[in-house]
Amino acid sequence: MASHASNKLDGKVAIVTGGASGIGEEAARRLANHGAYVMIADIQDKKGHDLVALIGSHRCTYIHCDVTDEQQVKSLVELTLQSNGRLDILFSNAGRGNNIKQDILEFDIPAFERLFAVNVRGMAACVKHGARAMVAGGIKGSIICTASILASIGNENHVDYAMSKHAVLGLVRSASKQLGAYGIRVNCVSPGAVATPLVCGVYGVSEEEAERMFEPSSSLKGVLKAKHVADAVVFLASEEAEFINGHSLAVDGGWAG
Repeated sequence: MASHASNKLDGKVAIVTGGASGIGEEAARRLANHGAYVMIADIQDKKGHDLVALIGSHRCTYIHCDVTDEQQVKSLVELTLQSNGRLDILFSNAGRGNNIKQDILEFDIPAFERLFAVNVRGMAACVKHGARAMVAGGIKGSIICTASILASIGNENHVDYAMSKHAVLGLVRSASKQLGAYGIRVNCVSPGAVATPLVCGVYGVSEEEAERMFEPSSSLKGVLKAKHVADAVVFLASEEAEFINGHSLAVDGGWAG
């Protein structure tokens, strides 16, 4: 692991859910590189342990956590407090998509409910227990959720996913109003199309194929990557964003614009 890029997060303790791959993996790397100790939570155990070996066990720990089970989320936060004494940053990133077409005329309700269990209920459980820990510890922390640019523009073939990310946006804006009184900031990153393992699985394509598909959606030259979203997460976690609250930070290369 390279030496710290800066000391902007030195002494901070972070949780990253969905941290073993994709945007979560890149965020875990960058948070650690900026000095935070990172609790990487996921259900992909091998990938999680491999990532700890890569970053260094002195900078991070892997914990198995299925965010659809509130007790596991509660235990994740409790273990973080037991081992580190505090929680400063929560990146609630765990999410999923459906690899079936979900238009409104053929809407699959059971598939929608499975997706919402992760993307909405799981997100709410993470924000709930992360916020409780910060309030109890008197920590003026930062909570960041992964939403999507689709929350603003919609999608005719993935209606359930767009709905779930719109719910995340509502969660962030509502929680920010309550938690701001405690000095806790709640924001979200809203990526455009990124060729993560989750997205590639939904479309049934390789990372290279996905990047070729998505490149025309950006008004910037090049391809949006997970590292670009992770850098936005680091910014929102740091004191550089100390007066940003209830905000959706689009990282989409100008797609929505």
